[in-house]
Amino acid sequence: MKSVIITLLFTLSFSFLHAQKTRRAEDAKGLNTGTKAPLFSAIDADSSEFNLSAALKDGPVVLIFYRGFWCPVCNKHLATIQDSLSLVTKKGATVIAVSPEKPEYLDKMREKTGAQFRLLYDDGYKIADAYDVTFTPPLATLFTYNTVLNAKLKESHSDDSQRLPIPATYIINTKGIITWRQFDPDYHNRSTVKAIIEHLPVHETGH
Repeated sequence: MKSVIITLLFTLSFSFLHAQKTRRAEDAKGLNTGTKAPLFSAIDADSSEFNLSAALKDGPVVLIFYRGFWCPVCNKHLATIQDSLSLVTKKGATVIAVSPEKPEYLDKMREKTGAQFRLLYDDGYKIADAYDVTFTPPLATLFTYNTVLNAKLKESHSDDSQRLPIPATYIINTKGIITWRQFDPDYHNRSTVKAIIEHLPVHETGH
């Protein structure tokens, strides 16, 4: 009986400490429209570098944050984006999708969704932190992700903090300004192709 009580107290203490040092999804606010978009470089599934500053010289960028290859909602969302990708690129935009997953896991996502746009590795959560979309799921939720969905967050990410991004979407114009966003702590709610196309800048040039 004594050992059970000790185990229970240890578990409660660990959960309390976890809650104290982590950030809830509701605490992430995301950068607002009108804000200068943080510039970044990151490698893709093929370990080739993407540079946001360089990409913006060619047209607006649609930046999508997603949780990982293990997330069914992310799979569906990115597959839908891919299905209508030509409608977005015809308006001169580049689509990129960012997650905390290492390149080999980005490749798994590419296989699942058929994504022909670039999937980028957010090493150390630097991009998600810069756009204020980072949070840590509760322990019970993490257990579900890692065991039921086989997320392997400690293995697939750059560290063992198991943080995730709010699955937000940003449109950045060629001046580097965020002109539209879709942001919702409820991961079920995602940007639609229709909304992205409607909010892309018209006749945008980088000059």
